[in-house]
Amino acid sequence: MNQTEKLIIIGGGPAGLAAALYASRAMLNPLVIEGLPAGGQLTLTSEVENYPGFPEGVLGPDLIKRFRDQAQKFGTRYITENVVSVKKDELFTVTISNGQTLQSRAVLVATGADAKWLGLESEQRLRGKGVSACATCDGFFFKDKEIAVVGGGDSAMEEATFLTRFASKVTIIHRRNEFRASKFMIEKAKNNPKIEFIVNAQVVEVLGENSVEGLRLEVVSGDGMKDEKVLNVQGLFLAIGHIPTTSFLKDTGVLLDEKGYIYNSDRVALEKHTDISDQFDFGFRYATNIKGLFAAGDCTDYEYRQAGTAIGMGIAAELEIEKYLNRN
Repeated sequence: MNQTEKLIIIGGGPAGLAAALYASRAMLNPLVIEGLPAGGQLTLTSEVENYPGFPEGVLGPDLIKRFRDQAQKFGTRYITENVVSVKKDELFTVTISNGQTLQSRAVLVATGADAKWLGLESEQRLRGKGVSACATCDGFFFKDKEIAVVGGGDSAMEEATFLTRFASKVTIIHRRNEFRASKFMIEKAKNNPKIEFIVNAQVVEVLGENSVEGLRLEVVSGDGMKDEKVLNVQGLFLAIGHIPTTSFLKDTGVLLDEKGYIYNSDRVALEKHTDISDQFDFGFRYATNIKGLFAAGDCTDYEYRQAGTAIGMGIAAELEIEKYLNRN
């Protein structure tokens, strides 16, 4: 491990593993620092039915294992640790949680993002058993069922509206009386006959042993009095935001947005960030403002957050890294 690596990939989810597969076949001998726990959000997903090639569905952990084994077959190496810091001099120095330092000519950050959760024991126990943070991933499993969505922003309204394709009823629960969502999205949700609202309320317990059977809510009345009620639902979706796994980059000089998502050259060009565009080399897609450091997947993509889109970004970023290494 004292050698200088050609490419270190930080993150063992779909984006990182797809990049590793391509890099290993390109004879870059990539090293993946896959994180603890390894595999990203797919490892916390019970059944995946919207990934191409698996008409019967596939368990999330099994899908990640297939990705991992395929990349390993061509020579990808793995370290199951977290990254503590990344520094750039002539080479990149990557420090990992066991104290080891590694050097590399190029680095791909593919660390993903984690959904925000309520922090309830019952919520964590029933993740994948009726509790989800991805309507696109899991909505299909709730055909003709009553479900709840927690949140007050555009994402909550959008997910609730999407879920009405499957559910018989969707209840939006928000802890305040006013929503952060745009007026258009609020009106769209209110005009949907399948959607109802409970405001000034928060979930204090998810009911059920092996699946969601209801929610215990704490509701604040107009006079400030608190009361509890049980909402009978068979599913709970969280739409209160995501946290990109990028805190280890805070001292690198990598440009992050206000939520911690990484700016890469693709995103800067698409969003027309002319105020920071002079810091990017647009000759390489998926490049950050730090030469040789690239970013792909959910750590830069705040919009789609799908395994398929992350894989596409990871592959594209690796092809750009090949170009970068050949030119440097």
